[in-house]
Amino acid sequence: MNMKKSFLVLLITLFVQLLSAQIKHVSLLTAKPVQYEKVECDIRLVETWKNPYLQEDIALDMFITSPSGKALTLPCYFESGESGKESVWKARFSPQENGKYKYYFKLNKPGKPSTTSGTFSFKSVASDKNGFLHPGSYWVLKYDNGKLFRGIGENIGWESKINDANKFIKDVDENPKYNYEYMLRSLAVNGGNFFRTWMTNGNLPLDWKKASNSNRYTPSDEYYNPSAIKKIDRLVTLCDSLDIHMMLTLGMGAYSKRDGGFAESAADFFVNPESKIRYKNRLRYIISRWGYSPSIGAWEFFNEVDNVQFSNKENPINPDTIVKWHNEMSTYVKQIDPFGHLVTTSISHRDLKGLNSLNNIDFNQKHIYRNTAAIPSTIIKYENDFKKAYVIGEFAYEWDWAKDFKDFADNMDGDFKRGLWYGLFSSTPILPMSWWWEYFEDRGMNQYFKGVREISDQMLTAGNGSFENISVKADSLVAFSVKCGNKIFVYLYNKTKSCVKSDISINEIKNTQYKVQSFSTMKREYKDLDKPTYSLLEIGINGLSLNPEDEIVLILTSY
Repeated sequence: MNMKKSFLVLLITLFVQLLSAQIKHVSLLTAKPVQYEKVECDIRLVETWKNPYLQEDIALDMFITSPSGKALTLPCYFESGESGKESVWKARFSPQENGKYKYYFKLNKPGKPSTTSGTFSFKSVASDKNGFLHPGSYWVLKYDNGKLFRGIGENIGWESKINDANKFIKDVDENPKYNYEYMLRSLAVNGGNFFRTWMTNGNLPLDWKKASNSNRYTPSDEYYNPSAIKKIDRLVTLCDSLDIHMMLTLGMGAYSKRDGGFAESAADFFVNPESKIRYKNRLRYIISRWGYSPSIGAWEFFNEVDNVQFSNKENPINPDTIVKWHNEMSTYVKQIDPFGHLVTTSISHRDLKGLNSLNNIDFNQKHIYRNTAAIPSTIIKYENDFKKAYVIGEFAYEWDWAKDFKDFADNMDGDFKRGLWYGLFSSTPILPMSWWWEYFEDRGMNQYFKGVREISDQMLTAGNGSFENISVKADSLVAFSVKCGNKIFVYLYNKTKSCVKSDISINEIKNTQYKVQSFSTMKREYKDLDKPTYSLLEIGINGLSLNPEDEIVLILTSY
C-alpha cells in the first residue's frame, strides 16, 4: 500500500512538472531542407516568464550535430503566447553541410531543472549556393564552399526620411521611392553585391517604442517593435532573393533610461552591467531571428564609435571602456552565432588604442571624407600595423549636409568613381562604400558599379585569389597595377585639366609575352592595343593618351 502511494505521488509530481514546464511539441516546418537555406522549426512549450526576450528569465536553445559531427548551439526566439500558457518559439537554422543533422531543444528557466526535448533529425540536400562569408585574405572574403568574394557597393544607411537635413537635396532624400526595395534592386542590377545599413531610432528601430522621422513604423509598447521586426524580416528576405550581402550596423539600441534602457549616458552604457545584459539579449534575438541568412555579410557594432566617445568633447569617454566592451561583445557573438558571421566596428578618424587588435573583430574600418586619394595608403598602413584586413566603410568628396552639392556635382561624381577603383586596386576585401546613396542614384551613378564589378570578376577568375601589387610608372597619370594569375590589370587616371600622352612602364620580372586591351570604365568597351615593348624587368606601353579627368583600365594577358 505504501509503495502504491509512493508511486502515485511520483506520478502526480511528474504530471505537475510536465504541466508547469515542458516542451510540448516540435514541428519541422521545412519540407525539404537545403544546404545554405533556412530550415525552420516551431517549438511549443509551457512555462512562466516576466519577459520571454530575456535569457536570464527564460531561454530556449537548439543543440545540433552536423553530418560531420560538429556540435552547434543555436539560440531560439519567442514568437507568440502568454506566460503560463502554451507559447510558440522558433528556431531558424541554415545547414552549412549536406547530409543528416540531429537536433534537440533545451529549455532553461533559472531556479528550475532544464527541460530537454526528444532528439529529431533532418537531411539537408546539397546546394549550388555559396553559403556564408568568412575571412579570406586582405584582398578577399571566402564563402563556405570556397568561392571567393569581393564586396562592391555603397552605403544605404536608411530608407528615405520624412524630413532630411540637407535643404538642397530634400526633394531627393525625402522621396518615398528610395526604400530598400528600390535601392537594393538598383544596386544588384548594376553589379553591386554589398551594402551597409543602420539600425537606429528612425530605421529598423528594433527596440524603440516609436520611430523618429519616419512613417514606415507603427508605435508599440512591445519589448521589440513588431513593425521593425517585420521590416527586418522583409529586408533579409529581399537580400536573399537578390544575392546581395549587408553589413548590418547594430548601434547602441535604445540604451538610455528615457528610451527604456538602463544607462544614464553613453559613457554609462559601456560599463553598466544591466546595459550589457540588455545588449547581449538584443544580440541573441538578432542572431536567433536573422542569423540564418547568408545575406548578413557582417555584424557591425558601431558607426564611428570615436564620435560616440567624443559626443561630450569636454569630457570624452574613457577609450579603455569602449575597447573592453567591444572585446566582450565580439566574444559573445562568436559564442552564440553558429554560422560564423563576420564581426566588425568602425571609427570616423580617431583610433582607440587596442580596438584594431581585438581577436574577435574580423576586419577593421574607418571612414574617409575629402581625402579619397588617401584610401590606398590608409589601407596598407593599417594592414601592416595590425595584420588584419581593412575596409573603408564610408567615403565621399563632401560630408557636410549644409552644403549645396550642385556647386561641385562633377567633383562628387568623380570622387565616387575614384573611391571604387582605388579600392579595387588595393588590398581590401570590401571596396570603399560611398555615402549619399539617394543623391548618387538620382544622378544615375549606380550604373557605374557595372564596370568595376566586371573587372573585379576578371581579377578573381584570373588569379583565383592571388593578388600582387606591382610597380607601374605613368608620368603624370595616377596609376595602380595588380597581377592576378596570368593577367596584369593597370588603372590609369588623368587628374589634370589637359590631355596627357604618357609612356607606361610596368615592372615584370618574368620573360613573358602579353597582349594588351584597354577597358573604358564608362562605356565598358574593350579595345585591342599595339603590342607592348619589353626591356629588362619592364613592359612598356608607349604613347597612351588620356583626355582630361578620364580613366581607363589596361588588361595584359600572357600567352
